[in-house]
Amino acid sequence: MKKLTLMGIAAAILMMYACSTVPLSGRNRISFVNESEMQTAAASSYATLLKDPQTKVLNNADAARVKRIGQKIAAAVTKYMNANGYASQIQGFNWEFNLIDSKEVNAWCMPGGKVAVYSGILPVAKDDAGLATVMGHEIAHAVAQHSSERASKAAVAEGVGGLLGAATGNKTAATQNVINQVYGIGAQGFYLLPNSRTQELEADHLGLIFMSMAGYNPSNAVSFWQRMAAASAGSQKPAEFMSTHPADATRIAQIQKDLPEAQRYFNSTSGKPVQ
Repeated sequence: MKKLTLMGIAAAILMMYACSTVPLSGRNRISFVNESEMQTAAASSYATLLKDPQTKVLNNADAARVKRIGQKIAAAVTKYMNANGYASQIQGFNWEFNLIDSKEVNAWCMPGGKVAVYSGILPVAKDDAGLATVMGHEIAHAVAQHSSERASKAAVAEGVGGLLGAATGNKTAATQNVINQVYGIGAQGFYLLPNSRTQELEADHLGLIFMSMAGYNPSNAVSFWQRMAAASAGSQKPAEFMSTHPADATRIAQIQKDLPEAQRYFNSTSGKPVQ
């Protein structure tokens, strides 16, 4: 009961600190973690990774594709955000796109626009539209400031003043502390994980629109996620209610629902009539 009371107090403090709207989705996002600090920490981690002797950053035709597609999406995102009153939400972004030699089927985007694509995902992406799908999704996480939101949720789940102080501080080390906290199973299952699944579906939604704005047909996203599902079919996945990602069928069904909206953005950028 005491922990629940602390969590309630923490939640009330969080509500007082900050509330903003995620572009395009319209969802209210609460975050009191300093986004600038998140970007600083991310830039440092990204630079360290690239300099690591065990990290092989590729400089080939595929790497050029990653940079070209990433820059197109970033340009479209920047244009949209600046034109629609969201410029402050990407303030400080310094986009970087790198292809890393790894068998891992993965890609990610840190706060501030630091993107890494692993070569293991290229066969699944298959073509430029597939690559734009996954990159648009990962860029959407950064644009929607999901990392800051998760760090704030983590502080509330802990429900202790010290962690709240760290989260609202202006020190990169403190911000890193919040991000790296380990939470109890109760908080994971009933608070943090559902939020992560919400963010994943939101990143799918925004990613569809971002790739469309950049001139890539969003209808290709369905086949990409179907290939991703097939690629992971042999692995053991947790039940959806205990997973940070939605089930494959849930994700694909939601993407199909989001396609008409994304298609309108694609039609307007490709010269086709908007329907």
